[in-house]
Amino acid sequence: MNLELLREKSVRPNPQALARYVKPAARGDAEAQANLCGAMLWASFAAPGAIPQVFDSICRSHLGLDCDLTQIKADSAPLPDRFWKQFQETLNGPEEGYDATSITIAVASLSPSLDDSYAGLSEAAALAHPGSDNAQHKSAPPMISLSGLAEFPDGSLARELLSMWVDNGFDPEVLDRDAIGLAGLSPALRYLNTRILQMHDTWHLVAGYQTTSLHEMAISAFQLAQFGHNYSAMFLTTVCSMSHLKQPMGFPLLLQNLAEAWVHGCEMPDFMAIEWEQDWHLKIEDVRAKHGIEPFSGAFPADLLEQLSQAS
Repeated sequence: MNLELLREKSVRPNPQALARYVKPAARGDAEAQANLCGAMLWASFAAPGAIPQVFDSICRSHLGLDCDLTQIKADSAPLPDRFWKQFQETLNGPEEGYDATSITIAVASLSPSLDDSYAGLSEAAALAHPGSDNAQHKSAPPMISLSGLAEFPDGSLARELLSMWVDNGFDPEVLDRDAIGLAGLSPALRYLNTRILQMHDTWHLVAGYQTTSLHEMAISAFQLAQFGHNYSAMFLTTVCSMSHLKQPMGFPLLLQNLAEAWVHGCEMPDFMAIEWEQDWHLKIEDVRAKHGIEPFSGAFPADLLEQLSQAS
């Protein structure tokens, strides 16, 4: 696998040119796909303040919607050689392939290879994003009690969440917040990352994303639109780069899925501002009605990738 072209493309993009690459990329044009991946790489791993504009330009252009095509002014960090070495290893992946947990850990492990200035840029981007809801002033929330969820009535959001965790053997916060060092992050990022880990599965239920491969990518795009979440940007960029280099025929599907979920995230109310624990007693449809939330409705069946895997 040769990363040299992607490395060359990983620079500050011209938004108008970026928008023009989208349609050819969706038709399978390899260089256009490389240009999209390069722009996502630059934003995700070097210029987190540019994440909203870069992803919005790609997603809205794909769906034929108006977007901001003004010059991107976000500050950026260099992408060091150590990042490219680890990114190559991440794209190669384990011999047995990735599962949901292992790819999450692999992408999260890319952060230490970034330039030292990236952390400050990420904190500034989080503070500037309207969806962060003044995260820098909030304390990290405590772990959700499974026994506490069990005290709520059948059919409530709390019980649906508990069933989701128990029936599927899921960990309540996806990753251990202490093991991945969230306590050592700057104030806004500490709160945002902790709350996102904590509420990720709640948002699956309320926002209508299933726990399939396609919808895990979709909810990452939803979170990215909602909060400018840099991990979500890193994850989506890695998945799109893997598709471009290994399975380019699947790139148009990923692009459509990404675009639909991004716009969904832009159109929904600010999830970070909602006190979800106060709605534990409500049914999911009542939570949606209370906050004006429409469930995600994508162009593809949620289990499409699983169907294709079985067929092959």
